[in-house]
Amino acid sequence: MTATETKATLYSLNYSDAKTYMVAALFIAGNIILPQLCHMIPDGGYIFLPIYFFTLVAAYKYGWKAGLLTAIASPLINSAVFGMPAPAVLPIILIKSAMLAMIAGLAASYFKKTALVLFAAVVLSYQILGGLAEWAITGSLAAALQDFKLGFPGILIQIFGGWAVVKYLIRK
Repeated sequence: MTATETKATLYSLNYSDAKTYMVAALFIAGNIILPQLCHMIPDGGYIFLPIYFFTLVAAYKYGWKAGLLTAIASPLINSAVFGMPAPAVLPIILIKSAMLAMIAGLAASYFKKTALVLFAAVVLSYQILGGLAEWAITGSLAAALQDFKLGFPGILIQIFGGWAVVKYLIRK
């Protein structure tokens, strides 16, 4: 294993397990707080893509079910309480979030390690598939490419930050 790769103790929590809901609640809280902080910066949500960060960590460390709870609840709560994401873009955010949870959870389950290249593959996969879904729904290639164009710093934060946080959680 390389310095960017760690054998991991990863979980696959079930919906019948109370721990799933406790873990998801913590990551949902993170996905509520982080976007609020990022939205203090002009276009911070578009640049840093904060609504996806804790979904990635939850799904990779605790499985796709905890990730999916985080992926669905976070945007819905943020939209209902803070109006962000706007209701018009909520379906796209939910699709991308759900894709991220599924891809991250499945990658962690299959590879059972936290390699930086895996995080890059997970993030790029959900962004590409989510972008294709957004293009199909909106008919706008520009909208579909926005996360790659404006949100590139957020993509990098997800890859490097998500990897670092999961590595940290493994050690705790």
